[in-house]
Amino acid sequence: MSQRELANAMDVSLGKVNYCLKAVIARGWVKVKNFTKNPNKRAYAYYLTPIGFEAKAKVTVRFLMQKIGEYETLRKEIKHLREEISATGSSITIDIERA
Repeated sequence: MSQRELANAMDVSLGKVNYCLKAVIARGWVKVKNFTKNPNKRAYAYYLTPIGFEAKAKVTVRFLMQKIGEYETLRKEIKHLREEISATGSSITIDIERA
């Protein structure tokens, strides 16, 4: 995928993609290799380095922890709402699996 295709897929400018790629390369997260035998001298491959893989894993863990927290908050809110409904003596039931 070219930087232009990546920019289009992410709906951002080509300059932003280029800027971000340079930043992750500078951090050592990504390694760039030019295909010198390719007639298209602008052909590059981007490789995730071990440091980049570790950084990606950390971001993934943070994301999952955030989602687990959101899930627990929603679960508690649903429990609280069910208790409120029960306290009113209503016979309304909510099947979360079907909602």
